[in-house]
Amino acid sequence: MTATNDRRFPTALAAALAVPFDYDGGEGIDFEPFDAFLCAEDTTDWLRLWTGNDEATGNDFRVFGQNGAGGYAAFWLVRPDHPLADQPVVFMGSEGETGVVAADLADFLWVLAAGFGPFEASTDYHFDWTPHPSAERTAVAERFAPDRRRPAAAITEHAGQQFPDFDDIIFELCR
Repeated sequence: MTATNDRRFPTALAAALAVPFDYDGGEGIDFEPFDAFLCAEDTTDWLRLWTGNDEATGNDFRVFGQNGAGGYAAFWLVRPDHPLADQPVVFMGSEGETGVVAADLADFLWVLAAGFGPFEASTDYHFDWTPHPSAERTAVAERFAPDRRRPAAAITEHAGQQFPDFDDIIFELCR
């Protein structure tokens, strides 16, 4: 990952998150984006609480939103010397759920356009839930990643295949 202390969202992410998310009484998308990435100190505090590991740091994450239960969506800075937009998007839930949502920002834009939030895309807990595609987010994805359109399931499957050890790596941090 190219070193940066910049906590502002990339333009494409900011555009996608500017479109309001409708929870719709539990029938919509359970996601609350932040206005900027969590600061380094807050990210480290969160990861230490989540893992129970006082030595963990949040240096490998840029947290940009949460679901209603307090699970966080973040970029996982696992690709050395790559820009933020090329890092995978992950979800770490309040009940210990983990999942790779998308391999990079371009794919994440299409997950959002298909009507999924990070929680819905990364977990199997919503068998009767129906995605809510967004014309506004589709326009954002078409603007910033026109050549990356695929079904959300294909995107999350591909991301999981690229980063099959994410769960193990995170749980190794846990005490």
